[in-house]
Amino acid sequence: MTGLVVGPILVPLLGAALAMALGRSRPAQRVVSLVALATSVVLSALLLVRVDDGGIVAVRAGGWPAPIGITLVADRLAAIMLVLATTMLLAVVVYAIGQGGAERDHVGFHTVYLILAAGVAGAFLTGDLFNLFVAFEVMLMASYVLLTLGGRPDQVRSGMTYVVISLLASALFLVALAFVYAATGTLSLADLSTKVAELPAGVRSGLALLLIVVFGIKSAIFPLFFWLPDSYPTAPSPVTAVFAGLLTKVGVYALIRTQTLLFPADTQPGALLLAVASLTMVVGVLGAISQHDVKRILSFHIVSQIGYMVMGLGLFTVAGLAGAVLYIVHHIVVKTSLFLVAGLIEARSGTAELDRLSGLARVEPLLAALFLLPALSLAGIPPFSGFVAKLALLDAGVGAEAWAVVAASLAVSLLTLYSMTKIWANAFWGPPREPESSVVAVGADRRLMAGATAGLVALSLGIAVASGPLYDLAERAATDLVDRRPYIEAVLEP
Repeated sequence: MTGLVVGPILVPLLGAALAMALGRSRPAQRVVSLVALATSVVLSALLLVRVDDGGIVAVRAGGWPAPIGITLVADRLAAIMLVLATTMLLAVVVYAIGQGGAERDHVGFHTVYLILAAGVAGAFLTGDLFNLFVAFEVMLMASYVLLTLGGRPDQVRSGMTYVVISLLASALFLVALAFVYAATGTLSLADLSTKVAELPAGVRSGLALLLIVVFGIKSAIFPLFFWLPDSYPTAPSPVTAVFAGLLTKVGVYALIRTQTLLFPADTQPGALLLAVASLTMVVGVLGAISQHDVKRILSFHIVSQIGYMVMGLGLFTVAGLAGAVLYIVHHIVVKTSLFLVAGLIEARSGTAELDRLSGLARVEPLLAALFLLPALSLAGIPPFSGFVAKLALLDAGVGAEAWAVVAASLAVSLLTLYSMTKIWANAFWGPPREPESSVVAVGADRRLMAGATAGLVALSLGIAVASGPLYDLAERAATDLVDRRPYIEAVLEP
């Protein structure tokens, strides 16, 4: 059982070391990445089955008991996120191998990419706040490199914005850790769950707000999202897809984990989170409809869709949290696939600017289908996965009588559909245009790129087909979040 928990962290790290040693051979590096990430997918899937059937699993490093030692903890939510993360990372590396470019031109791509995978897995599995900080830093150091691969001036400029904001967020995270430790004498999540309840109400509220700010920057909620729309679109397409689909969701995961596990019901800032969710949805979608570049539209939609996840958290009910978990599942797959489609558009036309695109549906019908299906899902059109996830959140919001956020979510869905229609009308409709100079490296395999994208689009359709069992799983994960006793007992009991 220890191998299932440790494997998703250890295997990519070992793969990163091996990829570095094999730097003279790009084919060998590719095999290492594919094997390491495929192994991580298998281990994560087995861990999810084990946790869903047998309950929470805790692994104590070196045999040291919590809260003294380092503990890795896998519950249903962590296992779900691991399966999604490893699957996306595997699909995107296949796409990157097909595209070439950054993957082919930079000897460290696979090493850094696997380090990123290890950091993401560590963030989901850690059982204490300090090692959550460490996992974030591992993930962010790798992301700094990936974001600026290519060295174009716009990449470096946007990358510096990302680096500066991330460093500020990390410094604030350290301050939060200091305050938490000073107030409680521990950083173990399970131990904090009992000790935070003993603090004065004002201290609890202050710590809750501080952690919302820390993880709000990382997850790009309103008004802390300003760094994202300029940072993501300039990176290579595979890197942008990973960042868009996955990295902000690590911040959302940390927000959900800390707010549900650490703070009692009388401290949970539900009203604040619902207000933030509404503003995040609205501001993000308004930013999206004002853009004229496919990647920038999709980048603003990352912000908008984060609002739906925060909405589910802000309700602090089993139904709301289940809707949030299901929405995360849907969004990671759909958003990653849409950014991969944006990369295919650039590969075909040499640009992603809408006023320089036209008629792709006639010359690239497969590309049109690969865009249309996840776009309709993102807008929440039935019977796609986005509709099911939004319906779950709306039902939870109506049950909690949170009418303002429900109204905002409905309006934002219509505006999301409008922005997706804007891309379709400009890029895919109308008379075909001659492609501009391609941004894809010589020797790229567009079939491999399209295959990876099609696999994710098919997965998004599978989510819609299996929405019933997936919602049941999300509901069980939400129950774990609301009833904290099994988590505490799994970690603290010998």
